[in-house]
Amino acid sequence: MRTAEIRKRWLDYFESKGHEIVPSVPLVSPDPTILFTIAGMVPFIPYILGTETAPWPRAASVQKCIRTNDIENVGRTTRHGTFFQMNGNFSFGDYFKREAVDFAWDLLTTEQSAGGYGLDGDRLWVTIWEQDDEAYDALTRGVGLDPRHIVRLPREENFWDTGQPGPAGPCAEWHYDRGPAYGPEAVGGNVDPGGDRYLEIWNLVFDQFVRGEGQGKDYPLLGELEHKSIDTGAGLERIAYLLQGKENLYEIDEVYPVIATVEEMSGKRYGAGGVDSAEDDVRMRVVADHVRSALMVIGDGVSPSNEGRGYVLRRLIRRAVRSVRLLGVEDEALPALLPVSKDAMKASYPELETDFSRISDVAYGEEDAFRRTLTSGTTILDTAVSRAKQESGGGPAVLGGGEAFRLHDTYGFPIDLTLEMAAEQGVQVDEKAFRSLMAEQKQRARADALAKKTGHADLRAYESLQKELSAPVEFLGYTDVQAAVQVEGLLVGGVPAPTATAPADVEIVLDRTPFYAEAGGQLADQGTIALDSGAIVEIDDVQRPVAGLSVHRGRLVEGTVTLGDPGTATIDTDRRVAISRAHSATHMIHKALHEMVGPDRTQAGSENAPSHIRFDFRSPSAVPASALSEIEERVNNRLTENLEVTDATMSLAAARELGAMALFGEKYGDNVRVVSIGGDWSRELCGGTHVRATGELGRIALLGESSIGSGVRRVDALVGEGAYGFHAKEHALVGQLTGMLNARPDELTERVGSLVARLKETEKELAAVRQGQLLAAAGSLASDAPRVGDVRVVAHDAGTVGSADDLRALALDVRGRLGDAAPTVVAVAGVANDRPLVVVATNAGARDAGLRAGDFVKAAAKTLGGGGGGKPDLAQGGGTDTSAVPAALEGVTSAVREAVGA
Repeated sequence: MRTAEIRKRWLDYFESKGHEIVPSVPLVSPDPTILFTIAGMVPFIPYILGTETAPWPRAASVQKCIRTNDIENVGRTTRHGTFFQMNGNFSFGDYFKREAVDFAWDLLTTEQSAGGYGLDGDRLWVTIWEQDDEAYDALTRGVGLDPRHIVRLPREENFWDTGQPGPAGPCAEWHYDRGPAYGPEAVGGNVDPGGDRYLEIWNLVFDQFVRGEGQGKDYPLLGELEHKSIDTGAGLERIAYLLQGKENLYEIDEVYPVIATVEEMSGKRYGAGGVDSAEDDVRMRVVADHVRSALMVIGDGVSPSNEGRGYVLRRLIRRAVRSVRLLGVEDEALPALLPVSKDAMKASYPELETDFSRISDVAYGEEDAFRRTLTSGTTILDTAVSRAKQESGGGPAVLGGGEAFRLHDTYGFPIDLTLEMAAEQGVQVDEKAFRSLMAEQKQRARADALAKKTGHADLRAYESLQKELSAPVEFLGYTDVQAAVQVEGLLVGGVPAPTATAPADVEIVLDRTPFYAEAGGQLADQGTIALDSGAIVEIDDVQRPVAGLSVHRGRLVEGTVTLGDPGTATIDTDRRVAISRAHSATHMIHKALHEMVGPDRTQAGSENAPSHIRFDFRSPSAVPASALSEIEERVNNRLTENLEVTDATMSLAAARELGAMALFGEKYGDNVRVVSIGGDWSRELCGGTHVRATGELGRIALLGESSIGSGVRRVDALVGEGAYGFHAKEHALVGQLTGMLNARPDELTERVGSLVARLKETEKELAAVRQGQLLAAAGSLASDAPRVGDVRVVAHDAGTVGSADDLRALALDVRGRLGDAAPTVVAVAGVANDRPLVVVATNAGARDAGLRAGDFVKAAAKTLGGGGGGKPDLAQGGGTDTSAVPAALEGVTSAVREAVGA
């Protein structure tokens, strides 16, 4: 049974049982505390925790997931994969244990001809909490499972919780006995006796209790939840390799085609047997897993970068590319592998086919960048390794953790590659220091994110406030800039407080507010809250740490604020108007970008600040300057038409039917707000504030476009007063240039272009003169070449040169003049841009005598404090110590002397 069919049967079954079929959310997690959707229950967490009311009593889904915490196990076990699909069924205060067990048994054991999976019920085993008699009865009396196949476990091994006070409950983990060929039989209440015999395929979590404070699983159960829930997860890939009769998840129909392609590319056979073949098998499985994961992650809008989700994607692609290289394939790999993975997955995710052009552009670009990284990183690593050897004083050489971290952080050089290549040169790496620096970097990133989202406060404080409110905080800011309000919540230092006295930094929750909380790229409103008691709070920021709760952060500058105080909230209208202009302009730029460049240039982020826009979008290449000019002209023409800007609230389905654009990765409810500009010209799902008509924008000016990561570009623009000011400065600059060049404004481009062309030509002439002077010495160097034994050796210091190209040309010229009458080694060194360089060339006679250019360059570059390499006939290197050039050249001569025994 194909994986897509297993997926379809899951959804069909639960739809027939009255479940709402919920589409998979993107891999970019809707939970701001995690990078990716790591489990099928992630989209339903607010309903399980009770922070939001579920829109349906029961639901089912097949959720895309990414988990990389055990990436080193990928390819080495039967069940570890970075991308996986989790089948799930959920109940929110509806059915409980008996029904959940019935559903699981029914779907697993019903004959395939009747729509089930057709597994043998006599081979099913279930682990439950030792005190869960209700689950035991449901399994034995309800579905007739053999009691000997039920294993009772302590809370430490079979209980779910969030890690803090709140919902908790026991599990029922379903395992399938694959038979004695896969391991020993379960005895003594153990379904994990070793091997891969008992495969866990489905976990039913019963959210039954309220837990108290405690560490690990040592906490009290305070009572049962008023509304109990069911949260289940069944690994789609695990079910697939059971039903398809495969040994592991890498051999199922959605993964194995990539392995088959790697076999063709490498000439190696998967599963051939033997020690070397076993390691090759691991590499093939890594490639298959990582290529599929990269395909799905890029498909959900992520681009490679050096942090966050982008770094995870970068690591996946680079591990895949490196594994292919270790299999002996030097050519580009992804153009051959990614289409194969797409074809295997498109039955379940047809959007991969329609979006493949963008996906492949991002992936292929990252592979190209990594191939360049391998070249540049190797040179930098060689330099660092040489320095470590010099500093070792004859003892064990150790590459510092800081160097390894710099290679990783700045150049994207993987730590495992650093470890391997350093070991090849007899150098250890201070991996502990590297890991420490990585941990510090991650901690800083987490702290920065936490500070921005929660002000360093425990989210439980906000959740508690949210639960105490009779209704979500009402936002009035679409129509009102001032409102009568009442203080409903107060935090000082992140801790709830009944009162606060000036001066103090406070967080205030109101019953209603005109303040816009930062969201969707729009910055928060600022302003004041003046209480009837005389207290004044100056608001600097507004955030929404949990759904339905707007938290006003500011400074209490006068008086005392107390819970329940009435007052008046007033926003800074000048700031609001400027931000609204920027937000409306962002929508117009997005639309014009689609018109002028293409609809696949989708928004990847934005910041709408007073008079300034930062607009990020996905694009495999730079937008031409001519297209930017057309976008700017199009937007300015449309805003002069004074198009009406309207908004309407409707169902998500209705919005999609209207063609409204949605930001990929954003979480939307059943009802959404649609902002339209000029009727149907621009329509986007948006909760932000906007102008009433485009004429209020005045003018926009695009400042430029640049790359901010692989496959992501950024446009900066000014709006309104900012644009007018920019154009005024630009006009003044044009006036200065016309005076300096004695030209009219329309002649400036031609005049400046002519000057630049003349400058470039002059530089070329200077370079030719310099190289001519350098090559003039070639004749005398060849005629005066000394002999070391039977080998002619030229070791020449060329002094200051333009680049390594000059040295290479001189070395080749001298080698050519010397001919092949005798073995010849030519070494030429010089200094370019304050960096010493060396080039070595050998003729056929020298190579026949075992004299290779690459060996000599490595020795010379080591003396220079660096590294190098190349081919036996021509190689080059460099270093950091310019004073060591004479010693480096003498080292080449000495090496030749030693090699020929002269």
